[in-house]
Parts: sequence; C-alpha cells; structure tokens
Amino acid sequence: MRVIEFSPEHARPIELYESVAASSVSLADGSGEVHVYCLHFEPGGEIGLHPTGLGQLFLVMHGEGWARGGDGTRVTLSAGQGAVFECGELHAKGSDCGMTALMVQIEKLRSVDED
Repeated sequence: MRVIEFSPEHARPIELYESVAASSVSLADGSGEVHVYCLHFEPGGEIGLHPTGLGQLFLVMHGEGWARGGDGTRVTLSAGQGAVFECGELHAKGSDCGMTALMVQIEKLRSVDED
C-alpha cells in the first residue's frame, strides 16, 4: 500500500479552456475494466481483510479513517489523502469516527507517482 496526497495544496492550476480558480491532482491512469464506488463508513465501520480483484485507488473525501495493506500496518487517512492497492494485495479499510471515500478499481492501474 502507498499513501497518496490529493488535497488542494498538492494540486496544479488548470490553465486550459479559460479556466479560473480551478486545479487538479493527477492520480492514476489505466486501461481495461473499471469500477467506481462511493463508500460510506459509519463510526466503527470497516471492510475486512481481503485481496483486491483489480488495482484500487481509495480516496478519503470527508472525515477520517484508516487503511492497511498486507503487512498489517494500519495507516490513518484524512480527507485529501488516499491509498493505492495493487491487484491481489491484501487490504482492509475502515473508520473510527465516520468517513466518505471514493473507491476506483482499475484492471491495469498505474498511479502517476510510478513515473
């Protein structure tokens, strides 16, 4: 598991299309099968340890939670942070206080920090 940052201070200005006060953080690209989910965790909620079926971006949009990879280390993630899981990687995620996250599963995921 790798932790990624996507809060506003990590964004680059969007200068195309007469854009004003807009910025973006490039996170990944890929090809093949793709699934996108919005996950809601109530306080104490979690998804237990299991292998990913595809590469996975897990992005915290609101609240705070945690993720852990196959090594069992639990990493705290806040809004604007996320994790990247490789295909087949054991992982779990959850929240002690409540969290909303975006989960993107991509068959052939390549995160931009691999460049």
